[in-house]
Amino acid sequence: MISHPSRHCTVELQALPSRIGQVRRIVSAQLRYWHLDPLIDRAALGVTELLSNVHRHARPDKSCTVELELLLDRLTVSVRDHDPRLPVVADAAQPSDASPLATCGRGLAMVAAMSESWGARPDGDDGKVVWFTLPAPGTNPRPQARRPRRSAERQPASRLAGVQPAPAPVAAPAPAVVHASAAAAAPVAVRAPAAARQVVHG
Repeated sequence: MISHPSRHCTVELQALPSRIGQVRRIVSAQLRYWHLDPLIDRAALGVTELLSNVHRHARPDKSCTVELELLLDRLTVSVRDHDPRLPVVADAAQPSDASPLATCGRGLAMVAAMSESWGARPDGDDGKVVWFTLPAPGTNPRPQARRPRRSAERQPASRLAGVQPAPAPVAAPAPAVVHASAAAAAPVAVRAPAAARQVVHG
C-alpha cells in the first residue's frame, strides 16, 4: 500500500532484495514530485541501508514500513519493523567489538555521516523505528513582489528663450491590462491542512 498526500508518503513492504530497488525508485519519484531532487541520492542511500538492516537482522519477519515526511524545511525518512532490538553503530576502528546480535553495522554509520541527524526508538512492545533527517531548504519559495513602474516623466525644456513652457496637460492614467493567461500562470502557494490527506492504495 502506498499513501502520498502532499507532504507524506508511506510504503509497506517485505524487506527483500528484490523489493529494496523498487522502494528506492518510489522514494526518488516522490522527492521529484516534491521538487527535492538534490536530496534523492542521500535519501535513496539511507533507505537502502535501513532496509538492508531489516533484511539481515529483523525478527520474526521482514515486514516493515518506509515513511517520508516533509515538515517545513526538513525531510524525515524512517523505517519501522517488528524487531524490538535497537541498533548499535559498529565501530569502524574496532570491528571485532561489534556484537553478533547487533542489528546494524557500518551501514548505519554511513547513514549517520550523510544525514543531518538520525536515531532509533522503540515502537510498542514488539518493534522499533530507525530514522534520519535531511535539510530541505527552499521548499516553499515566496513569490517576489513586483515594483510599480514610474508613470511621471520629465517635460522637455523649451528651446525658445524667454518663452515659458505651457503647463503640461494632466493625462488620465492608462487602464491596467491583465492577461488571463499570465494571471493564471502566477504561482500561488497553498498550504494544505494537516488533516486533509489523500490516500491512494496501490
